[in-house]
Amino acid sequence: MQTRRYVTMTAMVLLGCAGAAASRTPSSPRPTAETAGHVPAEPPPEASPSQPAPAEPTHLTFTGVALPGASPPVGLDYIAYEPIRGRVWVPVGDTGSVDVYDPSNGTFTRIDGFKTVPRDWHGKSRTMGPSSVSVGDGVAYVGDRGSSEVCAVDADKRTIRRCLALTSSPDGIQYVQSQRELWVTTPAERTVTVLDASQADSLKVKATIKLEGRPEGYAVDAARNLFFTNLEDKDRTVAIDLKTHQPKATWTPDCGSEGPRGIAVDTDRGFVYVACTGSVVVLDPSHDGAALARIELGPGVDNIDWLAPRRLLYVAAAKAAKLTVLRVDDHGQPTIVATGESTAGARNGVANPAGVAFVADPVNARLLVFAPPIP
Repeated sequence: MQTRRYVTMTAMVLLGCAGAAASRTPSSPRPTAETAGHVPAEPPPEASPSQPAPAEPTHLTFTGVALPGASPPVGLDYIAYEPIRGRVWVPVGDTGSVDVYDPSNGTFTRIDGFKTVPRDWHGKSRTMGPSSVSVGDGVAYVGDRGSSEVCAVDADKRTIRRCLALTSSPDGIQYVQSQRELWVTTPAERTVTVLDASQADSLKVKATIKLEGRPEGYAVDAARNLFFTNLEDKDRTVAIDLKTHQPKATWTPDCGSEGPRGIAVDTDRGFVYVACTGSVVVLDPSHDGAALARIELGPGVDNIDWLAPRRLLYVAAAKAAKLTVLRVDDHGQPTIVATGESTAGARNGVANPAGVAFVADPVNARLLVFAPPIP
């Protein structure tokens, strides 16, 4: 995966319109000699109430929170929201740390001790280190792009427990609770590496799933036992069975030569949201991955986040320096409900249940916090 982006959030509330007070029907007059037996003319039809104009998207603003001990720019890619404690985990490659942000007090706790390695990146030397994270049952799993390791971290004590070296650098990482497995995309080998995570201190390779291209992005539909990833160099989206570890379906999101990037899944309705570099495509797996909608959101889109309770999709575009929040209806049609200016390079946002968005800002070595404009 390319250098990545991080996080923001926002809460959306649908505004209802109050109906007009019902008018009272006057009582009918007593019939007279002139009106008895007369059929009155049909009254003119009532004017239909005017429809309210579509609401303008809410304007979002952010607060920037500096990463501890980091000098910009830094390497940021995947970040993760921890539902139980409401924290945001931010792996920082340059400092060899994972910085855990607590929104309740606006502070970071830094977990040090991850390995860093200088590597050539597009002709320039870069420090590679922790770059991805997924929070499991009391354990956070961190992928280290520099050392090609996956490390288990005690989520309470915030200390590194044990690391497992892989044969290839990890990119995305996803804990699958139902299987007690850790699914790791390893694009250099065109594989997804499945780790047995039943014992956090003893991670071991359980399966290697061969793909036809470089996996990019990840999402899990636990209700349908599916793991999704994109093939960035083939412009494909793949669904893999969580139990058999076998690919079940492949679809074409038509992202073009730059390929698809991030991916999210709507477990309630089964929709799959695929991020192209400047747009989002809604796919329907129940109809052979048919594209239901496509919406342009500006260049630099990478990872995206789906907030199921509010049916909101968060998309941060790094080159457009913009965060967009979409609501998706039951027909898979997205509508923009909020937008906000971010900063150049900011991407890969995640959201908490309140709708607050967190976006990674590698250029300025900080986390952007987009508070919901409506409580």
